[in-house]
Amino acid sequence: MNISEFDYNLPEELIAQMPSDKRENSKMMVLDRENKTIEHKHFFDIVDYIDDNCILVLNNTKVLPARLYGHKDTGAKIEVFLLEVDKSNTDKDKCIWKALIKPSKRVKPDTIIKISDELSVKILEKLEDDGEWQIEMLYEGDLFEILHRVGNIPLPPYIERKMQSEEIKHFDMERYQTVYAKDEGSVAAPTAGLHFTKDILEKLKAKGVEIVYITLNVGLGTFRPVKCENILDHKMHSETFEITQEAANKINKAKESGKKIVAVGTTTVRTLETAYQQFGCIKACHSHSELFIYPPYEFKVIDRLITNFHLPKSTLLMLVSALAGKDFILKAYEEAIKNKYRFFSYGDCMFIK
Repeated sequence: MNISEFDYNLPEELIAQMPSDKRENSKMMVLDRENKTIEHKHFFDIVDYIDDNCILVLNNTKVLPARLYGHKDTGAKIEVFLLEVDKSNTDKDKCIWKALIKPSKRVKPDTIIKISDELSVKILEKLEDDGEWQIEMLYEGDLFEILHRVGNIPLPPYIERKMQSEEIKHFDMERYQTVYAKDEGSVAAPTAGLHFTKDILEKLKAKGVEIVYITLNVGLGTFRPVKCENILDHKMHSETFEITQEAANKINKAKESGKKIVAVGTTTVRTLETAYQQFGCIKACHSHSELFIYPPYEFKVIDRLITNFHLPKSTLLMLVSALAGKDFILKAYEEAIKNKYRFFSYGDCMFIK
């Protein structure tokens, strides 16, 4: 299957640089897979499409202020993009992470990058993975508290921020998180969840909709394009996930009783489908996913999906094509462009039913 089959032309002005004024005011395209129809709604209408015959599954991961700006003792400016704690580290006295360094040609092992008076980064070595470095975090106190003071939310590269004022930093800190974010560890938001408000969740609960949370920490793979012509040659970046016993019980019970599993976001889809692939059911676990979903994948767990509009040639576009059909998805994207929908992380969404 060729990567060109998942390409489309997007006018640059439709790439959302800011979210809608209110989370629930974003547009929502409703795709009916059975009848191949398209409706144009707003996200606050989601309450009309989900009822007590559904269980809603959301990813409660929280975005880490993972982008750090610092300098060497020469004054050269360096950006450090934290990816994850290095689990191979056995020295418990050292805080070792994997990170991206920009520009990497200006650093070498033992280079010290000063981020602030509270935090410095020591370069250890370049890793075999594409562009990754092993670093040591040098600090005193609580690292996550320090990161919240000196770090920046790692917005995707297509969201341009020419000014990093405290006001815009605070804005992105709030709006690039879901209202139910809990477990900090992602370098990107599960963006389908950005449209939800506490009020909408309460309205769904009042209708008898059961709401369940899982956690998948969104990793570097979100930023990596598919570079190979044949998509079967692409390898997904590993991402960790966790499903609690309570969540597993509720999802399995819902499946047994014939309820529809409504996944919020592609990260939720990959978590549930990976768990089923590994265990044959949804099981309480702390595991990792490298699952690459593309047509003609047969979904084992999820029935419906709330998702944003994805980049051309991306694995996320391939995933939604597997669910709704490539031709129908590309037709829907053409319709979205014609109707001036806003694309990508801060953009509008679709409900595939």
